[in-house]
Amino acid sequence: MNKEENSLPRKLNNRRKKQGISRHPRVGVGVLITKDDQVLLMKRRNAHGDGIWSTVGGYLEYRESPQECAIRETQEEIGVIITDVTFLAITNDIFEVPEMHSVTIWMAGRYVSGTPTMHAAHELSDLDWFSWDALPEPLFLPFEHLLTGRCYPALWDFSGGEGERRNNI
Repeated sequence: MNKEENSLPRKLNNRRKKQGISRHPRVGVGVLITKDDQVLLMKRRNAHGDGIWSTVGGYLEYRESPQECAIRETQEEIGVIITDVTFLAITNDIFEVPEMHSVTIWMAGRYVSGTPTMHAAHELSDLDWFSWDALPEPLFLPFEHLLTGRCYPALWDFSGGEGERRNNI
């Protein structure tokens, strides 16, 4: 390996540092909150994915479990209490703009109480319940990955041609 080839990883790393790009994925938690046959979605604001519909979610904090993160983010962002929080899947989400990489742990929570309200109005511009067959568009990349089965484990069965939901999400 010549001197120029050896310096390429260092040059790339220096460019990433200057641009504020992390070489390591961040761990996010997405929360599917359901009530009857509907899912609660919010329209993102002032963050990557501005103007795109997503579930409630956020980044996992130090020493926090995914269940604790799901409950905390739901209360902080929209003032809703959820219970029966369970693991659904994991998505690997690489965003082109801004250049970032997240691994999203998807949790499902059953709505218990509270009127969904935009407590974090700087982070969201709209909030509503949607039926599964009438989801708004565009959808946030991690949520799209989950819905199209680009997750571990895959939640969709494409053998029937139309892709039926598994786990009744």
